[in-house]
Amino acid sequence: MTTAHLDTFCEDNLPPRELWPVRDWTGAPELAYPEQLNCAAELLDGAIARGWGDRVAIRWPGGQWTYRELTERANRIARVLVEDLKVIPGNRVLLRAANCPMLAATWFGVLKAGGVVVCTMPLLRERELRYLAGKAKIDLALCDERLRGECEQAFAHGRVTCWNADETAELDRLLSTKASTFDNCDTSAEDTAIIAFTSGTTGEGKGTMHSHRDILAITDCFPRYVLKPSEDDVFCGSPPLAFTYALGGLLLFPLRFGACALLLEQATPPHLVKAITDHKPTVCFTAPTAYRAMTALLGEHDVSSLRKCVSAGETLPLSVFDGWQQATGLKIIDGIGATEMLHIFISASGDDIRPGSTGRVVTGYQAKIVDDEMRDVADGSVGRLAVRGPTGCRYLGNLEQQRKYVRDGWNLTGDAYMRDADGYFWYQARTDDMIISGGYNIAGPEVENVLLEHAAVAECAVVGAPDEERGHIVKAYVVLRPANEGSAALAHELQDFVKARIAPYKYPRAVEFVDVLPRTTTGKLQRYRLREGERPQ
Repeated sequence: MTTAHLDTFCEDNLPPRELWPVRDWTGAPELAYPEQLNCAAELLDGAIARGWGDRVAIRWPGGQWTYRELTERANRIARVLVEDLKVIPGNRVLLRAANCPMLAATWFGVLKAGGVVVCTMPLLRERELRYLAGKAKIDLALCDERLRGECEQAFAHGRVTCWNADETAELDRLLSTKASTFDNCDTSAEDTAIIAFTSGTTGEGKGTMHSHRDILAITDCFPRYVLKPSEDDVFCGSPPLAFTYALGGLLLFPLRFGACALLLEQATPPHLVKAITDHKPTVCFTAPTAYRAMTALLGEHDVSSLRKCVSAGETLPLSVFDGWQQATGLKIIDGIGATEMLHIFISASGDDIRPGSTGRVVTGYQAKIVDDEMRDVADGSVGRLAVRGPTGCRYLGNLEQQRKYVRDGWNLTGDAYMRDADGYFWYQARTDDMIISGGYNIAGPEVENVLLEHAAVAECAVVGAPDEERGHIVKAYVVLRPANEGSAALAHELQDFVKARIAPYKYPRAVEFVDVLPRTTTGKLQRYRLREGERPQ
């Protein structure tokens, strides 16, 4: 196995081998990849070789590209990177744009050239971009012209090259001079392909390093064995491609199976449900909060084109699952993944779904429940979720966090789970969201799920608040639906509502009504900010 990376930054900043998780590629026959592998070449040039050149690969409001057109655009970008921008294999390249065809093309172009992609979300600001650029030692950014300002401020000592809609920006001009062919960099399967930063649900984002082999592995596990797409499917969704959930679900998975990706720059629930009505996609990837919001909008929109819906990023409340199924007839496919693991490793679909359960281990992975000493716990007992398989956590230059996440070769995701006798995994809480109150262990998300069933509640977050008598008490931060006002009477009503549905000791002894909840740029709830006493704005 021969590395192609002349810039050895990524290799130099991998954790020591003894801190790597066990990565097992024997769990599915599709995972037997060659030692020299460029995942962009496999997904694009491989698609042409399979006869898919004239199929539509990417659609967007206003246009479409075939697999051949996408490949040719990526080839031109790779030529610009090598010939004009002097990128050498192993250099990191930051990408900045909303979900659009050029973001996809630049993603593939960087990998074809042997570079390492650092994809960022358009909502990030100068300070955040500067942090990522410094952490990953990035000197070049490819950026949508509309987002140039903060990117240039963050890259004061680097280069920002932009594209725009009318193809008059620097990158577009350079592309117009290039041939549509390119000799792909002969990367090793273990060369780093992307550095994906966690979304910061527990603080500052951490860089996770994933190889070309990892990128293909996620396309050959969850989608192949659980989702089971067809070449006629059109994928859509809301997360930005910088979020690994979206990278797989909105780009890599459809292309692996000869299907089509519908990329939307605006994908809030009202925009997403309208796009489903207008463009008739068949597969949707989004978060529980979006399914909940879209359910309320279905009376004005037609989503009958959908045949499969996937949820990840945060726990799927049973009330959201039930509401969506009642409105559409579709069972949401729940799943748990992690930026550290790259994509979903526990899930279930179709008749295998047990409402309320995340599912069973995806083919290619192993998972178990352990105690704090890494000893297996019995089925039916709550413990820490440990997982391993073809992908795993390798933090960029962060040994302290690496030692916390990987133990004895297993990835510890930070989730408390229970496994039943049939091998189904039931989410309890993030391990730091378990509230110990008066000697009882209380899972904050369980209380949240009950509160969400109340007609007045739009969103909520439940955390432990310090209490002299009980150690901690359960505290609920509640966002109300329109036409409802927070009051002591409503707080008591919510408390009684919870007591009537789960063990009374779990009810929120404190209820605070707020306008918004703290979330990451990908929409994940940041409970740690509430635990630290930060008031929602």
